[in-house]
Amino acid sequence: MKIREITVYLESVAHPSLQEDYDNAGLITGAADWDCTGAIVCLDATEAVVAEAIEKKCNLVIAHHPIIFRGLKKINGKNYVEQTIIAAIKNDIAIYAIHTNLDNVKKGVNGMIAQQLGLVNCRMLAPKAGLLKKLVVYVPVKQADLVRNAIFEAGAGQIGEYSACSFNTAGTGTFTPGAGTHPFAGTVGQPRQENEIKIETIFPGWLADQVIGAIKAVHPYEAPAFDLFPLDNGFSGIGAGLVGELPGPMEEIAFLAHVQKLFMVPVIRHSPLIGKAIQTVAVCGGAGSFLISNAIEAGADCYVTADVKYHEFFDANGQLVIADIGHYESEQFTITLLASLLREKFPTFAALKTGVNTNPVNYFL
Repeated sequence: MKIREITVYLESVAHPSLQEDYDNAGLITGAADWDCTGAIVCLDATEAVVAEAIEKKCNLVIAHHPIIFRGLKKINGKNYVEQTIIAAIKNDIAIYAIHTNLDNVKKGVNGMIAQQLGLVNCRMLAPKAGLLKKLVVYVPVKQADLVRNAIFEAGAGQIGEYSACSFNTAGTGTFTPGAGTHPFAGTVGQPRQENEIKIETIFPGWLADQVIGAIKAVHPYEAPAFDLFPLDNGFSGIGAGLVGELPGPMEEIAFLAHVQKLFMVPVIRHSPLIGKAIQTVAVCGGAGSFLISNAIEAGADCYVTADVKYHEFFDANGQLVIADIGHYESEQFTITLLASLLREKFPTFAALKTGVNTNPVNYFL
């Protein structure tokens, strides 16, 4: 199997266009057309993880965090980034990162946190807008089902948990086939009216080529008529953070103890308790202080995240409890997520979870 087959699949789960502008997700070292001997899945592609890949005869490291985050002007081994890149290149190890694009999908990093906490009725804490497009396509009545099903199979028509969503209007299309055409209906040079269905649906913008290709593959007309419109609608399945509900309310201390046990956290830094049972919980893996106001607006009783600075704890303002469980700790189950995705898609492929603890933060208790 080629490395490209693995990365294409991962990008179907979390498309590269969903990464933030500052990010550097994607193939960082190596080539997509290499044969893949196996993959090590980790949070951080460190030199120790590269050594582990060499030892286990895996030539692909799939990391959540990009080892190259900012531009490198020199690579001479003066820090851990350069040392890792040198080791990877010398030993033909490909490094692939799937970072904020995996943060921004509902069943990604934050979905794993919510799953561990047992949250139900989960929705995006800050849905992203401007990612959807509206498709309008005109089809002869008898071929409407064929075209509609093709665009659904290409990824169109998903609204929340509903699939195959469209709106259909009957009307009359007019056209005159020109010289050299081979019309599906009508005669060259003669005006024609055709009973048609106007199919309207939406799709994620990054699927545009796929959806248009599906139309052209099955549409009976030589030159199908269709329109694409950008939408400002929030995308319910894409965005930052998640918010959901516990199956039942928990007392604050009991909930924090529950979180500490689930995430194996030596210590939880938190804002002052507010004397209120915890029922609605917001989560964001990694540095999530930018979503504190969103968590408050969503009515969360507790916000579980990481990397909260001193003054940011004041932003809780007695309205919720901010629980900082640590960056690595909040994202640790991402390794399980990626390994499970690969094993399910490629059952005979060696997708191994790293045995290296790459957490750079230690606790003296």
